[in-house]
Amino acid sequence: MSFSLIAALLWIVIANFVAMLPSRDHHWKAAYAFIAIGVPILGWLTWENGPWIGLLALAAGVSILRWPVRYLGRWMRRKAGLDKPVHPAE
Repeated sequence: MSFSLIAALLWIVIANFVAMLPSRDHHWKAAYAFIAIGVPILGWLTWENGPWIGLLALAAGVSILRWPVRYLGRWMRRKAGLDKPVHPAE
């Protein structure tokens, strides 16, 4: 087992443990830290183990950090002008 795979699995275990703890800010500070740590680990893992393992690790990270990913997607849609304003039925 490569060191990058061990680091990614350790990241997943620690992220899940932190998610179980109570938080006043709904874990946003922890999410920023996990993103900052996880992106280099993901690049390292993909470099050493190939793109398929990297995609699996990316999917695991997205499943753990699903709310920041949702907010990023909403922000990107707003910036691209793809969100249509919702008007109540008349």
